[in-house]
Amino acid sequence: MTRSPLALAALSLAIATPSNATSPPKWTLGDQAQKALEEDKTAWDFLEGITTEVGPRMAGTEAEARGRSWAVQWLTRNGFANVIEEPYDMQTWVRGEEKAEVTVPYAQPMRITALGTSASTGPDGIEAEVVYFPTYAHLQAAEPGSLNGKIAFISHDMRPTQDGSGYGFAGPARWTGAGLAASKGAIATVIRSIGTENHRTPHTGGTTFPEGVAATPAGALSNPDADNLERIFARQPRSVRMKLVLTPRDLGTTKSGNVTGEIVGRDPSLPPVLLACHLDSWDLGTGAIDDGAGCAIIAAAAKQVAAHGKPLRTIRVLFAGAEETGLWGSKAYAAAHKDEPFLLGIESDFGADRIWRIDSNFTKTDADLYAQLSAAVAPFGVAPSMQQAGGGADLNVVREQKGALVDLQQDGTRYFDLHHTPDDTLDKVDPVQLRQNVAVWTAVVGTLANRANGIKLAE
Repeated sequence: MTRSPLALAALSLAIATPSNATSPPKWTLGDQAQKALEEDKTAWDFLEGITTEVGPRMAGTEAEARGRSWAVQWLTRNGFANVIEEPYDMQTWVRGEEKAEVTVPYAQPMRITALGTSASTGPDGIEAEVVYFPTYAHLQAAEPGSLNGKIAFISHDMRPTQDGSGYGFAGPARWTGAGLAASKGAIATVIRSIGTENHRTPHTGGTTFPEGVAATPAGALSNPDADNLERIFARQPRSVRMKLVLTPRDLGTTKSGNVTGEIVGRDPSLPPVLLACHLDSWDLGTGAIDDGAGCAIIAAAAKQVAAHGKPLRTIRVLFAGAEETGLWGSKAYAAAHKDEPFLLGIESDFGADRIWRIDSNFTKTDADLYAQLSAAVAPFGVAPSMQQAGGGADLNVVREQKGALVDLQQDGTRYFDLHHTPDDTLDKVDPVQLRQNVAVWTAVVGTLANRANGIKLAE
């Protein structure tokens, strides 16, 4: 019979200890990664704890602040050193009432959720004719002023993919669709959710408005409701009206913050390895997949490496704040640490399903290191590639320094079923695949943290 990659990993032998490690502990790094695959409970402990005791952690709110306090206590309790919170100011948006209904020609309610930074309709709502755009490109082609006094409806056809590439195709409908529609006169925008499932669970997320264009109300319909609206247009293309009640609020300037902790290395003068995730989440679910799992994975991997023996370099975990509403934490951390060198940055922010590919931005320039990392993760079903790593959203500090990056690509086939929805909850996390993530991260981080040399990058 054919064995799965996880089953093969369970039978694999130890990965070779990095050649520059000194005073080898009683077991090899490969054994430690294997131990993570078979036994790790640290990641689950973190993820179960934060989703149960804190829940959703909307950026800039009291709930996010409770999440930071929880994370500080967890890191301290689990042996991390130099655990600190780095505060910064941000502009904070929160949602309010959310209702949508077709009023003409077939009166019926629809499930909708407001998009971050969008404006309010006021408590009485607005009602207007709806103009249908099958794709973002159709909206781009609309004449200026053609949407005066109307509601734009933008659809798309997002498909599930292992690498998540469908997000790049469908994403503009949410990222900039409302602003584009407003620039052509629309008084509000509704989009098909940027998601791949068929539940009545609309997907939230941020949107933006160009300079000089006032924010308008904007929301995402669940996919079944978007299907229904398209069918209505097929019957009555010029006589569809909708009423929206969306009452989000801007709270103005509030506090957010980043949380960091360290596994201190034998030589703290060497640039550390930076492991990143984001601690905030949207408010519809409990932030399990996005991105509580990422923080659980990086913290568990750091602990596993420490259990193997004190690494040569310091490992720093960065739990960034306020990623979802504009990378506030990533930008603040980059500004505060712009003069601090890092060996490498790596982030977990694509759920908790198994890692299947390793990318870097030094695959050719430091081929020996990339080969060593590829060999370390091969027993866990992870393939090498020639794709260029771009780093996660919270690694601005490393990108701005033009530093080394690794992307451990997770299977995204079902990620956009859950992303930014009420279904982003703990029960959607597979403990076996979560442990595979920790094992792969342990192998990679342990190799890097015990590297004496720097990393060769392109000139």
